[in-house]
Amino acid sequence: MAEQKMDVNALVARFPLIKKLQSGEYVFWVNDQLSTKKQTIPAVSMEMIREAEQKLQRFSSYIKVAFPITKFSDGLIESDLKEIPHMKKLIEGRRGFAIPGTLMLKCDHALPIAGSIKARGGIYEVLSYAENLALAAGRISKTEDYAKFASDDMRAFFSDYKIAVGSTGNLGLSIGMIGAKLGFQVTVHMSVEAKKWKKDLLRANGVTVVEHKTDYTEAVRQGRLAAQKDDTCHFIDDENSIDLFLGYGVAGLRLEQQLKQAKVKVDAEHPLFVYLPCGVGGGPGGVAYSLKQIYGEHVHIFFGEPMQSPCMLLGMMTGLHDEISVSDIGLTNKTEADGLAVGRPSRFVGTLMESVLSGCYTVDDSFLFRSLKGMYETENIFMEPSAHAGVYGPIELMMQGVTYLQEHNLQDKLENATHIIWSTGGDLVPQELRQQYLQTEI
Repeated sequence: MAEQKMDVNALVARFPLIKKLQSGEYVFWVNDQLSTKKQTIPAVSMEMIREAEQKLQRFSSYIKVAFPITKFSDGLIESDLKEIPHMKKLIEGRRGFAIPGTLMLKCDHALPIAGSIKARGGIYEVLSYAENLALAAGRISKTEDYAKFASDDMRAFFSDYKIAVGSTGNLGLSIGMIGAKLGFQVTVHMSVEAKKWKKDLLRANGVTVVEHKTDYTEAVRQGRLAAQKDDTCHFIDDENSIDLFLGYGVAGLRLEQQLKQAKVKVDAEHPLFVYLPCGVGGGPGGVAYSLKQIYGEHVHIFFGEPMQSPCMLLGMMTGLHDEISVSDIGLTNKTEADGLAVGRPSRFVGTLMESVLSGCYTVDDSFLFRSLKGMYETENIFMEPSAHAGVYGPIELMMQGVTYLQEHNLQDKLENATHIIWSTGGDLVPQELRQQYLQTEI
């Protein structure tokens, strides 16, 4: 299908928003397949997500030994949830309208080990693979202390096995860091959008980086093909992996506890809005699915994408998912938000999101850098450009989401609302590049 000529005119006739995408306008798309009920999907159940959380608990003693930075969290890979009142005030002042309710930030830009949301799914899948190998070989039992995974014997055992992944950067970082630490031979296939510092950091940690002069989708394809030729190689497929999805989904359980600790209510009178940057869809999809299972109709989830790379919006709106690329409608897939520079979405995630996602919106690169500077100056928080796609969510909801708010009877409840911007990366960005970003104007 991808090689066939796409009838763009017919698509535009059916989906007029495509014309706005083509002309570089801000687009706010509402999903008309959204269900108010919790959807049970056999492929990914909440029981599986809870089991994933238990597995991460088992590995916490290993994580604590292998990455001492996690001692403060007792070996759990978790981030803070914090209110950002100063940034809220800045946004309201610049925009000239209020964002009713409380504005909070889920700080996955500061997740330990890999400094991005990808630490959740990527590290979980590598740990799952390591556990399966060790259990099958009789080298560990689930009742033993998993700190044993840090031993030289275990590293020697894993050195006979390989892991490969295709990435624009952050997923590769998370898999490379944990995979190399365990002793695996790790290869990361990097797309043309990947930043040099991410490649350098991987190589410094003993990871093989294969650079491609193609986009994310092709880098993943090449990585998949190479792995298929090697029986000892486990390919981590960002487009189709259930393990990645489960690792991301654990975030919903963790957020539920954080909201309770912060005494934040989520119910019919206290709606929760969550805004996540989206590339191929795995990270935000896992979070969204889990939160929808927990909060049902009381949570409203939106994905933010660059104007030149709105692959999830395009795939879900047309129902074509991975059968359509942003290039099919004349977009370039070029953006400074490297983690979101994806032209074709995951069908696996897109189909799961059909009953879960409230909608998608687009954001331009100039906003990302203005927001980056504003967040740093008001809250002393640095997030890489792609993470700021989430910041535009509440702004776009207030400007273009009136119909959505009316249809869901939310307008009178906004003062009681909680808005969570899901920050997705930034902690490992080198200082000199941070300064460049802070001075960038588009």
